[in-house]
Amino acid sequence: MIGNIPWLTAIIIVPLLTALFIPLIPDKEGRTVRWYALTASLLNLGLIAYAFWNSYNFKNTKLQLTESYPWVPQIGLNWSVGIDGLSMPLIVLSSLITTLAVLASWQVKHKPKLFYFLILVLYSAQIGVFAAQDLLLFFIFWEVELVPVYLLIAIWGGAKRRYAATKFILYTALASIFILVSGLTLAFYGDTVTFNLTQLGMKDYSLTIEVLAYVGFLIAYGVKLPLFPLHTWLPDAHSEASAPISMILAGVLLKMGGYGLIRMNLEMLPHAHIKFAPLLVILGVINIVYGAFSAFGQTNLKRRLAYSSISHMGFVLIGIASFTALGMNGAVLQMISHGLIAAALFFLCGSTYERTHTLMMDEMGGLAKQMPKIFALFTAASLASLALPGMSGFVGELTIFLGVTTSDVYSSAFKVVVVFLTGVGLILTPIYLLSMLRVVFYGQENLNLGLEKYSLDAKPREIFITASLLIPIIGIGLYPKLITTTYDYKTIEVASKVRSALPVIAQQETSRQAGLNSGLLISPGLIAPKF
Repeated sequence: MIGNIPWLTAIIIVPLLTALFIPLIPDKEGRTVRWYALTASLLNLGLIAYAFWNSYNFKNTKLQLTESYPWVPQIGLNWSVGIDGLSMPLIVLSSLITTLAVLASWQVKHKPKLFYFLILVLYSAQIGVFAAQDLLLFFIFWEVELVPVYLLIAIWGGAKRRYAATKFILYTALASIFILVSGLTLAFYGDTVTFNLTQLGMKDYSLTIEVLAYVGFLIAYGVKLPLFPLHTWLPDAHSEASAPISMILAGVLLKMGGYGLIRMNLEMLPHAHIKFAPLLVILGVINIVYGAFSAFGQTNLKRRLAYSSISHMGFVLIGIASFTALGMNGAVLQMISHGLIAAALFFLCGSTYERTHTLMMDEMGGLAKQMPKIFALFTAASLASLALPGMSGFVGELTIFLGVTTSDVYSSAFKVVVVFLTGVGLILTPIYLLSMLRVVFYGQENLNLGLEKYSLDAKPREIFITASLLIPIIGIGLYPKLITTTYDYKTIEVASKVRSALPVIAQQETSRQAGLNSGLLISPGLIAPKF
């Protein structure tokens, strides 16, 4: 709280409150309501910029802008919110992408009031997830976020929108049960019952409880990330969702999975994380390679980008499991970088679809001559996605590579295998992205598309949206400290907490079975960790 003003509560509530007035706006065609929604989004973005700029201390790893009020004391539910280096940059990312998604929705004519109402409700829920410091409050925001996404896909999606929306809600809603069960297990463990995340992280759990809770959280956040083999809802959701919803889905919602893993699996359950870290690295490698191979085989433009997202999120898992502050730093950077890049790609995909009325790449061709501006923007975003030096994707992936290869916990043999297999995914990434550009923008023009040449190329609004994403992508690529300084101290603290648990686990392992360490996954550094 700054002074007597609850800024963080205001940032969460403003989009919801403004959404409640949308039904009162006398506008059937959506011309007024879209400006209203954009104004509300910009207002909240301004509140975030003002509050964070004037009060957030980058070097302070503790919670800031904290507020705590009893909400439903009968069940122990408190309105407890706060931010730190982990949540602050993700809140800014969420606000930026959601605001741009509202601007990208300018062509929505079917039920525009309901559309913008749901977007603003989703806006509040996103900020709430990253700011909540009470487990029950976190779960409420997590669940509230699902409903608008389901409706936004089911009503404004493509031909198979109901199937995709149903699959999305089934996967994510069922996975949410694991958050509740695991959270309640931790809350009721021991002599005191608490839902405060900070207090939960200070409890001394038995290893069995930690492992059980860790598995539950991993399943829940693995679905959101998404983690192989819990990923199958994502390509369907992306292929049927409209471009603005895909921007939010790829740019923000997937990051909730990575955020949950760091916030709960690492901060609250460090001993269990040591047990599961090698598995996370393996699953991350599978995500990278599987996603890249699958993307290469897609002829649907949005499905190719969807599998590309699955591949890139695999790096987040590797960084989280690296046991180094550098790798942890790279994981957060990769989440931010991918959020910006994926939002740009899916928006440009939607712009291309509006002109061609198809997502099948083999039905396109020769579009570079007719849409040179869109071609240039699409190329820039694709180069960022394939980790071209000078763009944020390169910095994020390189940091994760350095983090895991310099880790003293994993053996040399394990690291060599990880780097080799991850390299396969890195080689495939430029192949499927550049071949996508070649098929869509080069070659012979498909005259059957019936393109209207006078209105083909990017409009000023579309250029502005893409530039608003490309500028931070390039800025972070050239000077990473623009963003890393906001969370450096926090990632160092989380990595230190995990590493401090290494001797405890090592002692338990040696006591249980001498020589249990295989030498493949865990090096002797686990038995005598080097700090």
